[in-house]
Amino acid sequence: MHKTVRLALVAAFATAPFAVSAQTPDVVRLGNLKFAHYGAVSYMKESCGKYNLKVEERMFPKGPDIMPAIVAGEIDIAALASDGAISGRANGVPIYTVAGFAKGGARIVAGVDTGIKSLQDMKGKKVGVTRGGAHELLLYAELEKAGLTWSDKPGKDVQIVFLAFADLNQALAAKQIDAMCQSEPQSSQAINKKFGVEIMKPYTTQMGEPVRLLVMTEKMYTEKKDVAQRLMKCFVETTALFNSDTALADKYVREQMFKGQITSQDFKDAMDNADYTYDVTLEHIDITTDFMNKYGVGRMAKPPKAAEWVKLDLLQKAKAELKVK
Repeated sequence: MHKTVRLALVAAFATAPFAVSAQTPDVVRLGNLKFAHYGAVSYMKESCGKYNLKVEERMFPKGPDIMPAIVAGEIDIAALASDGAISGRANGVPIYTVAGFAKGGARIVAGVDTGIKSLQDMKGKKVGVTRGGAHELLLYAELEKAGLTWSDKPGKDVQIVFLAFADLNQALAAKQIDAMCQSEPQSSQAINKKFGVEIMKPYTTQMGEPVRLLVMTEKMYTEKKDVAQRLMKCFVETTALFNSDTALADKYVREQMFKGQITSQDFKDAMDNADYTYDVTLEHIDITTDFMNKYGVGRMAKPPKAAEWVKLDLLQKAKAELKVK
């Protein structure tokens, strides 16, 4: 009898891993944007199966567009620029920042025939930017530092033309605008296709390089802590992988995210101006919030303090378990 029980226990333990692997995976709905430095986040849908997760990705035109989907209960986590997340939180969207996932990724580019060589040369020019994104904030901060005024109506030193990220390059190439503050890899692509020339990387103000944020709904953070922790571990792992295997990152971003629309050189140049990361500081978020309030970007009902809505415990635990610095 004892032998029979022992054999039954052995059989049970032998099949246990198969029982676990056969469990229905937990679904996590990801809101993401189509930029080179968002690649490691996108790759989670390929790699999170080992953590019994199914990541379903939905692409949005820009960060603020994700907020209504979060409010509607359609998105659990999202990757976006800090100002989009800050604006959402300020206006009551129930999210926490749980990590930073990229930094940099912005460039001010002028048309090759405009004669613009510095920000001062932009006086009297039209500059394109996407409304409500980090690039709008970066542009205003640099224009102010250069002593220039701006408006989306004529009469100031610089006329702002609001366009979607996808339309900026076309407008610059068609000479509908004189310059743009654009993301990556689109800004590198404009330079490589020789209709744009770099004026600067807009990181010279107190904000420094903009940090993109991984945000999570309060509901997921508080009610699905185990799922949230597994997801964070997957995020740290995919980010480390993209940092160590640049060939994989290049191939995935070019072929899967951009469907062959950018070259390997575009990707390389883009990531020379951006980094896949994990971290963000409360100070950076508070500085960004102050700049948003100053320039009226995001229309915040009540500017939030970072300490109220930044929760980095899941990230710290995941990094410790994976021995990532």
